[in-house]
Amino acid sequence: MSALLPQLLDASPIWVHELDSLIKAGFPSPAEDLGATRIDVFDKLIVRPAATFVMRVSGDSMIAYKIFDGDVIVIDRGVKARHGHIVVAHLDNDFLVKCLYKKNGVIKLQSGNPTFPDIVPKEGQTLNVWGVVTASVTRFVPV
Repeated sequence: MSALLPQLLDASPIWVHELDSLIKAGFPSPAEDLGATRIDVFDKLIVRPAATFVMRVSGDSMIAYKIFDGDVIVIDRGVKARHGHIVVAHLDNDFLVKCLYKKNGVIKLQSGNPTFPDIVPKEGQTLNVWGVVTASVTRFVPV
């Protein structure tokens, strides 16, 4: 990710229609009547609006975690980062999205692509976990 600053989310509702039916990702079932209600997308993705930011991902180092180049990630700075969380970290004036490895006194940032090495902070480097990624939005069709 580049050193672009994260964007604070506007807490204004974004209303969309939620169908009152589950969608099967396996074998299709006979058609059902589909009811719809209006939902606020922010309500589904955001717990703490004042601590939530979005950033656009650049690169493909996190594809194993289903985070792709061009995706928009939702970052909650109010969540305490733990081992295994996908985080946005700040290292050497760059924002990075990686999986946090934090065990037995070892801290590193793991990539989700074998062609990218894990990042182990060197002496003199300051690693700050900036926030925890709570969602990723992938666009399948350009608009």
